[in-house]
Amino acid sequence: MRTILILNPKGGSGKSTLATNIASYFALKGKNVTLADCDPQSSSIDWLAVRPESRDTINSSVLKKDRLDVPKGTEVLVMDTPAGITDKRLTKFLGQAQTMVMPVIASPIDMRAAERFLEGLFSLKGTVNNKIKIATVANRVREDTLVAAKLEHYLSHIKLPNGKKLPFMTMLRASQNYIHAAERGLSIFELAPSKTYYDREQWEPLLRWLNSSRSIPK
Repeated sequence: MRTILILNPKGGSGKSTLATNIASYFALKGKNVTLADCDPQSSSIDWLAVRPESRDTINSSVLKKDRLDVPKGTEVLVMDTPAGITDKRLTKFLGQAQTMVMPVIASPIDMRAAERFLEGLFSLKGTVNNKIKIATVANRVREDTLVAAKLEHYLSHIKLPNGKKLPFMTMLRASQNYIHAAERGLSIFELAPSKTYYDREQWEPLLRWLNSSRSIPK
């Protein structure tokens, strides 16, 4: 089973947006997908609740007493996680996933929080490089701004404990398309291509990585 964890302990980073769009992408590819909502705010579950029955089915799973009840036959599990995650729960999530995608928004506060979190993450012996593959995404970016350029520079230069660069996948703009899609239980991949061409283009590096062996531990 392919397992993808969307994680950033800072609230407001757009984890649910990434989780729902990734889940929809794989469902459109014909995969049996489960979207696990581990966040008490239940944003992903709310998204599924308004998803049209005519669209590709995405199963749901919620966290109960630190356990996920994943439907049989699931081929892709996407986990949407809460803000303020504890070290104990973080370790458990990391142990369940092959891949972690970390969205970071363009603000000095969020960049400093991301730096502290990654330092702590890298200190978890054996987690990075061996057990899980990690990449970052600049999310909700207002293009052509100074803070966006600073975020891109920061994410492009993060290094793993072994000296290699942590993969920085892409910058996703702050677009009304994500809001319009979420209101209807859809992803940008299910809206008119003519209206979402630029957004889809920004997703390509991340999707190529998720579909490659580079995002799966050996």
